[in-house]
Amino acid sequence: MNITILGPGFLCAAAMATACFALARSAQAASEPAQPSAAQLPGPEVYPSVKDLPDPFLFKDGTRVKTPQDWPRRRAELVELILGYEYGRLPTAATTVNPEEILPAKKDDATGATEHAVVLTMGPDAKVSTHLFVTVPPGAGPFPVIVKGDVTWGRIKPDIAAEIIKHGYILAEFDRTEIAPDKKDAPGGVRPLYPDADWGTLAAWAWGYQRVIDYLVTRPDVDAKKVVVTGHSRGGKAALLAGALDERVALTVPNGSGCGGCGCYRVQPPKTEDIAAITTHFPYWFSARFPEFVGHVDQLPFDQHEVRALVAPRALLTTDGLGDIWANGPGTQASYQGAREVFKFLGAQDKIGIHYRQGKHEQNAEDFAALLAFADHLFFNKASDVPFDKLPFPDEPKAFSWVAPEGK
Repeated sequence: MNITILGPGFLCAAAMATACFALARSAQAASEPAQPSAAQLPGPEVYPSVKDLPDPFLFKDGTRVKTPQDWPRRRAELVELILGYEYGRLPTAATTVNPEEILPAKKDDATGATEHAVVLTMGPDAKVSTHLFVTVPPGAGPFPVIVKGDVTWGRIKPDIAAEIIKHGYILAEFDRTEIAPDKKDAPGGVRPLYPDADWGTLAAWAWGYQRVIDYLVTRPDVDAKKVVVTGHSRGGKAALLAGALDERVALTVPNGSGCGGCGCYRVQPPKTEDIAAITTHFPYWFSARFPEFVGHVDQLPFDQHEVRALVAPRALLTTDGLGDIWANGPGTQASYQGAREVFKFLGAQDKIGIHYRQGKHEQNAEDFAALLAFADHLFFNKASDVPFDKLPFPDEPKAFSWVAPEGK
């Protein structure tokens, strides 16, 4: 089966042409790079110093968003800035996803689940591939699906996978580093195949999430309206960007994503990773323009609350550990508070949440329990006693003074 993808990449299997057209239009509006090119964007010196989190409702011409109908235009401006300066722009060229099941389906007697091992090939001349493990619960389906790109660190632990299956979710795991290697100047991967794209590795990994979704939504056992993306640490940064750009994602759940993820740059307590550290150690993750803002964070024309706001009005949950100092817990709280104003403005204040637990930098069973509780409430209206609006740092001053417009 070949799945031809149009534009920045969405499902076009012949049997689903009508659905394809709607998906492609919404996704293209979200992820197609805007003009001008990144090279034409001005340097930090043209932007005023803004010490607090920038107002996401302020158009670049100085006027302000008034109604929810204005938001798509402001969202497009934010996509232009965020991709242009931080992550780089994804390619818009057509591509094809070719799935091949490489092993016989395997039944797990303990859970009743069936695992499928698939290789997806994609990109120009099918030069890029990734292994994908799709674990399907027993029953007729279709099921919601949780997509995680961290196989490079190993598969999800069996007890966590069993709980996901018990809740009636498909688990789809792939290796994002097969899409783009996690090493500076490493050969191979998708980035060199699109020389007109100025993307960094985080954007390439987000592109990989999109291609996996291209395949998954063609499966009859997948509920295409209930796609969840998640990832840990650098994988969480990629999952956040994938969810921000791909409107097929119903719920985005970055875990421990910190700098370049959900931790904002303007709220930076001591001992946390900042823009100088991350662009020194991992420059290839980002646009070549991003290091220009080292020492000029106050002139960055956005912050990570606005990356989170790109997800709205779809759902967003962040999960973090209180002992994970490097990942900037207070900055993640601040970006949640800023993004929540956008969600509230769009009538989706119940679709954004945070969950902090005790512990270190990992994505563990408690994080997945929070994910499942949030998803069960979102998809099936199941009650949950887990609080998703509790601030872990209640004494931290709010990092902005603006509020959402009151217009209808």
